[in-house]
Amino acid sequence: MAELATIARPYAEALFRVAQSGNAPAHLAAWSDLVSEMAQVAVNPDLKALADNPKVPDQLVVDTVLSALKSPVNDEAKNFVRMLVENGRLALLPEIAAQFEVLKNALEGAADVAIVSAFPLTDAQLQELVATLEKKFGRKLHPTVTVDGSLIGGVRVVVGDEVLDTSVRARLQQMHVALAA
Repeated sequence: MAELATIARPYAEALFRVAQSGNAPAHLAAWSDLVSEMAQVAVNPDLKALADNPKVPDQLVVDTVLSALKSPVNDEAKNFVRMLVENGRLALLPEIAAQFEVLKNALEGAADVAIVSAFPLTDAQLQELVATLEKKFGRKLHPTVTVDGSLIGGVRVVVGDEVLDTSVRARLQQMHVALAA
């Protein structure tokens, strides 16, 4: 997938520069939501089939994508979608959205954090965990929580390329390695 990331990077950076031109954090957040929504629309199998059909005019694909969006769409967004369709790059939208989020988080001094827990976390537990992680990593974190019973207990936290695994499963694996050595 490195190739997709390489191709998507200039698109994400250009779109990010357009989004920054609004000079308001709310403007950047609105763009982030719009790009995320575009990515969700682009992965729709029916839309993919439509976009991949050489008999379908580009303008019809553009109109279909834009009509599927719930967020308000400005001229820059319309031009962006049109350019992606004309260049056969509509399938890059999920990767463009991911890279756009990385750029947005870097600007805000924030990061996405994937938290995998053995059990569902209450809101209070999640807030306490995120506050502790923000102190440890020194930045604002946007959590995504999933439950994986195979961890037995504890949590596994992934922030960028850093992993903090305090699960019982990880501790048992460490003990197994130590005993087997």
